[in-house]
Amino acid sequence: MLNIVLHEPEIPANTGNIGRTCVASGAGLHLIRPLGFSLEEKMLKRAGLDYWQYLDLHIYDDFDDFCRKNPGAKIYYATTKAKRAYTQVAFEPDSFIMFGKESAGIPEEILVDHGDACVRIPMIGEMRSLNLSNAVAIVLYEALRQNDFEGMRCEGELHRLQWK
Repeated sequence: MLNIVLHEPEIPANTGNIGRTCVASGAGLHLIRPLGFSLEEKMLKRAGLDYWQYLDLHIYDDFDDFCRKNPGAKIYYATTKAKRAYTQVAFEPDSFIMFGKESAGIPEEILVDHGDACVRIPMIGEMRSLNLSNAVAIVLYEALRQNDFEGMRCEGELHRLQWK
């Protein structure tokens, strides 16, 4: 199972959207404190809809606590400071993909020790970043694609009509 890690997320609606994406994709969601909201926040639940109860959710006191509880984890760090694109790595089926808080990203104190595992989403011009929930979806679904969408339903059905 792939895992999404949010380091000190600040906006409940983003985390709710990400939680819903994790449920839909079978990914675990790992939140590293401090959080900028309560897990009981209405916006968090609204964005996660009625899927939040199915979320594989893990919460940590800080980055050191996350590392202690996930020894040997293969972690990719999504950051605008990375030198290579997220499409230039091979995501393992059990990787962790970390994203930083909306206002500042992943702290450089963490990034500096993991340069080879840092990836970015290419953008034009001087754009600083994308919305966090959009960035998670982009990178997560690339990782899922690389792993042949294992265990996922890849075809849909019409509700009223039949395909021709």
